[in-house]
Amino acid sequence: MKNQTEPSLADKNLNKTEEEKVSAKDRMLILTIVVVIFVLAGLAIFGFLCIKQGPDTVQGQADATEIRISGKLPGRVEEIYVEEGDRVRKGDTLVRIHSTLVEARMGQAEAMEDAAAAANAKVDAGTRHQIITAAYELVEQAKAAEGIAQKTYERMQNLFEKGVVSEQKRDEAKAAYDAAKAGVAAAESQYSLAKAGAQKEDKAAARAMVNVAKGGVNEVAALLEDQYLVAPDDGEITEIYPNVSELVATGAPIMSLQKDDHWVVFNVRETLLKDITTGTVLKIKIPALEKETEAKVFYIKDMGTYANWQATKSTGDFDARTFQIKARPTEKIENLRPGMSVILEQTK
Repeated sequence: MKNQTEPSLADKNLNKTEEEKVSAKDRMLILTIVVVIFVLAGLAIFGFLCIKQGPDTVQGQADATEIRISGKLPGRVEEIYVEEGDRVRKGDTLVRIHSTLVEARMGQAEAMEDAAAAANAKVDAGTRHQIITAAYELVEQAKAAEGIAQKTYERMQNLFEKGVVSEQKRDEAKAAYDAAKAGVAAAESQYSLAKAGAQKEDKAAARAMVNVAKGGVNEVAALLEDQYLVAPDDGEITEIYPNVSELVATGAPIMSLQKDDHWVVFNVRETLLKDITTGTVLKIKIPALEKETEAKVFYIKDMGTYANWQATKSTGDFDARTFQIKARPTEKIENLRPGMSVILEQTK
């Protein structure tokens, strides 16, 4: 009798057929994977051999000269004739500054000039009471002018120590103070001569006092010239610092003017400078304006060790310094604004 658990011949043939089908599927899968690997490898080799590497892309930005408008006259902002964003032409009036103190100094300076002229005219008439009185008044006026000059110098000194005004402005105030002290000395000398009697030296001193008084008038007039500040060049008003009625000191910036002299600036490694020198014409692209144009290099400068590109020593490379390049567009570009990105494509 046959064992009931032994598989029949038909079952054996069925199992063998299924095993052959599974084996065929595995071989097909392996073959497909191998083909795909070869295709990818072929594409990679083809790309490496046939596709050229693109140029290095260096990004910079547009820039322009900005001038800070300031004057010598300390006072109160009376009127501002422009707004931020306005375009102005050279010579346009921008702001008016009013100073009651300087106007008072002008009145005193003119009075000193009149007194000096009167003393000079009367010196030949002898030492009369009127001449002595006029000389005394001249001394008093000179002392008043000295007091004003001293206060102005002390204010400038305080502002200089706080870093608000430049050393030059402080020195100008000091020079005015010294001149005022010299004026007092000259007036006192004239007063002494008037009391002693008119001589040849008295006449010379009187003429000198006239010149000193005229110098005081010219000094104050020079300050008053800056009560109206004008645009030094064509451009755009980018920022206004004080408001109307606010006080401003000597040399304090009133507003900023951006000139119409745009250029582009790039910071590049020294390895990219082999084909770039002063006068080189570069091809640039301005993405914001969708514009391609050319720019001529006019400035190249090393930015210092703080901007070095540090090399990986294990590769045997070297540290590369960074250079700043400025180039001016060869044509006027409408709507170009400082700060816009500029792309330089440098062929390797």
